Amino acid sequence: MGSITAPEMRALPLACLTLLLLHRSPGAGAQVVQGFKLHQPQDKVSVTAGETLTLSCTTSGDGPIGPVKWLKGWGSENETIYDQTVTFPRVMRTEIRSGTDFTIHIRDVHPEDAGTYYCVKFQKSVHGVSVFQHGNGTEVSVYAKPSSPTVSGPESRAGPGQSVPFTCTSGGFFPREIAVKWLKDGAQISAQQPQVTPGQTKSSYDVSSTVSVTLQEGDVRSQLECEVHHRTLPAPLRGSFRLSRALRVPPSVQVVADPPSPVEVNKTVNFTCHVKGFYPGDVAVAWLENGMEMSAGSTPPPTETPRGLFELRSLVEVQATEEKNGSVFTCRVVHDAQDPVNGTSTLRIAASAKDGLSDRSQTDNDVNILSSPGLWLGILLEKGLLGGFLFFLFQRGRA
Repeated sequence: MGSITAPEMRALPLACLTLLLLHRSPGAGAQVVQGFKLHQPQDKVSVTAGETLTLSCTTSGDGPIGPVKWLKGWGSENETIYDQTVTFPRVMRTEIRSGTDFTIHIRDVHPEDAGTYYCVKFQKSVHGVSVFQHGNGTEVSVYAKPSSPTVSGPESRAGPGQSVPFTCTSGGFFPREIAVKWLKDGAQISAQQPQVTPGQTKSSYDVSSTVSVTLQEGDVRSQLECEVHHRTLPAPLRGSFRLSRALRVPPSVQVVADPPSPVEVNKTVNFTCHVKGFYPGDVAVAWLENGMEMSAGSTPPPTETPRGLFELRSLVEVQATEEKNGSVFTCRVVHDAQDPVNGTSTLRIAASAKDGLSDRSQTDNDVNILSSPGLWLGILLEKGLLGGFLFFLFQRGRA
């Protein structure tokens, strides 16, 4: 065996160290991988929409080279929620510089954030990046509050005694269980079972409830309320609807003449149209004489009564000429664009004073003639003398 030169002696320690590292690397590497553990302790987490969701994940031991990520869902449809190399607007790590704590916070949670989340350790190789280890998953439920209920009524108004449907809607809530109550003037009324349907997102629901109300005249001041109860609410949510928006009360129409018929010729007669007990206050009044519209001037606006209904009076003046004797005056009322409602009155003119005196004089003369005894005696005497004279002439003629 030849001798070793000085340079070779200096290179020997470096070569031995290299061989030693090469000899230990596989064994040491295998122990490191086997000692790695990923901890995802949360099985289920519930959070209210708008709050911050915290998902815990820690590692222990040394693992292979590769990132730790958070995925929502598993399989081909998974979505990356957090990656060490990418910035996500609502997601941040609790300990940014930690190599073992990968807990994240998701701010302003939305209903669509509900799902199962996995903390995943990846490893890099010459073939690419692959899953090395992952947690069991954390199932996240997002409790979403229902929106403020909206109450809608019929498209057109209805009269007293008619049954009218009303609908209450609310949406965007989770979980599915929800209750709806209806109240009229504070008293609960029966309604149909509410219908719950999937909402705009996968993890939210919408509700619709319908109630039928039979309208009354007194409902002008009544209020209908929809009350929504849900586990996310500290107090029920309410929506309201004033029944006056759905109610129509038709008017009663009466025409009164002052002074009443019959009246003297050329007297002024005031015809008053009383329009009472109607709602809403949208009304139009027209006057007609024998079916032809006449000028009556302006009609004063309606006034509100203590009951919440409306009333008004319309006046027209008429000169009672002989030509107008028997004329029919009509007050035509059109309320809330409905069919007209009419009230009528007929003008009658009394006989003149001259005509009345002549008739009375003639009547008095007839009565006096028939009731005078002396006049009766004279008439009989006159008839007897005339009969005796005629009998005398007849006997003389025969002789």
